[in-house]
Amino acid sequence: MMAVMHTPATLPTEVSDSCPDRVEAVGWGALEGLQTARPGLELDIAWCERRRFEAKLGQTLVSPGEAGRVNVVLGLGDAARLCAARLRQAAAAFAVSTGDAKTVALDLTGITDLGIGAEQAVEGAIEGFWGARYRYTRYHSGDPDPLESLTIVVATEEVPSAERGLERGRVIADATWLARDLSNEPAGALAPVQLAEVAVEIAGRKGLEATILDEAAIVEARLGGLLGVAAGSAQPPRLIKLVYEPSPAQARRRPDGTIPTVALVGKGITFDSGGLSLKTFEGMVTMKTDMSGAAAVIATLGACRALDVGVRVVGFAPTTENMPGGRAIKPGDVLKIRNGKTIEVLNTDCEGRLVLADGLSLAAEEDPDAIVDLATLTGACVVALGAKIAGLMGNDDRLVSAVQAASERAGEPTWRLPLPDAYRSDIDSDVADMKNMGKRGSAGALTAGLLLQEFVGDRPWAHLDIAGPSHSEENSGELRKGSTGFGVRTLLELLCAYEPLSSPAAGAAGGKVVS
Repeated sequence: MMAVMHTPATLPTEVSDSCPDRVEAVGWGALEGLQTARPGLELDIAWCERRRFEAKLGQTLVSPGEAGRVNVVLGLGDAARLCAARLRQAAAAFAVSTGDAKTVALDLTGITDLGIGAEQAVEGAIEGFWGARYRYTRYHSGDPDPLESLTIVVATEEVPSAERGLERGRVIADATWLARDLSNEPAGALAPVQLAEVAVEIAGRKGLEATILDEAAIVEARLGGLLGVAAGSAQPPRLIKLVYEPSPAQARRRPDGTIPTVALVGKGITFDSGGLSLKTFEGMVTMKTDMSGAAAVIATLGACRALDVGVRVVGFAPTTENMPGGRAIKPGDVLKIRNGKTIEVLNTDCEGRLVLADGLSLAAEEDPDAIVDLATLTGACVVALGAKIAGLMGNDDRLVSAVQAASERAGEPTWRLPLPDAYRSDIDSDVADMKNMGKRGSAGALTAGLLLQEFVGDRPWAHLDIAGPSHSEENSGELRKGSTGFGVRTLLELLCAYEPLSSPAAGAAGGKVVS
């Protein structure tokens, strides 16, 4: 089983009301107009101008300080727009700029005077700093990160609330690192059986209930989509189910005393060759990350107890490889999904919606208040929105709006897309209830969403197509090249602030950008 790597929760981070004497690098914020956020400090305007430093968000100005210390001024941008998400970006820039420093301090004294609370400020800073310090080092000899300690400096009276922000930030950063580790792991080392073992290990440590369906149990459960995709692989499939139950003290109950359930479903294709509809070399290179949705769901469930989530959360991760073996499904085959509906498979590389159909069917049977799925589902969404923005769709305006607001707080950009009834006929099949692809080159992300909608019943449902932002081709801000862990923060924001919907789906949604 894959061993869990070091995480932000295991690395020394503390809150203090003073900067340690022996620290190699220290950073503090500056606002556009070259005013420092920290009281009592002034910038050398001439020096800033020579270095073309304007304190725009994400800019840094590095200069030598006393006793060999490095000073880093962080651009915070417009004071009126300062929030936890923007502070997250500034802290990420600080993490990159400190280089090989072993001991660093980030001075947030005075930040609360700009309208952001100490708890929110520190949480955002921790998430950004550790996001940028992430390294996938399992197959490197030695750890390239020399960091020994991080100190967050705040005013004395802010220490208690800052420490709460520190703990929340570490939990969320830890979950994001886990999702990145899982998706970065080579497919040869993390087949479905191994992913299920990791889920069980996490459940044991995090106070979750875990149920794993093996191949025989998957047959008995009538998960025809998962079985069909798995048929071409020598690796057996698994259905991972994790359940978080809130403590009685933390439970957020409805007026009738019941605790709402939120169901999460993540696509878990541990490697996607395309099946018989084989991908190109370029299209296959990053396909070990085609289980990023499942990784996000597993990591999110693992963080629920530490964050005192007040609702019941059930996570499903249908996981398999998609390979072109001798038993692989063929174009024209028909699969019967858990809820009884049938899908004609015209393109075996449109496999994610087949396994999600089973996962969503199972989720709907939990009688949930809401269902949210995440999937690296369509190249069409990448064409439409690029590599930094996820597509957001759903059948309930209230839920889609809640996910959208959570993504905004989390700093994970989403774009709200429609599910137009006029395109439903694009997935009509002559031989089954539907087919697994729409018109070639036309609204691919939307027709995929329309297919998924067939498996949620009347439950409020939101779908995140994370094909673009789940993977980064470069080091940029808090993102490192490789898996990004996209979706973990959004899901945790949604769950921590969740308000019960308490009624069936209420209208489709579409049209608004959040970033």
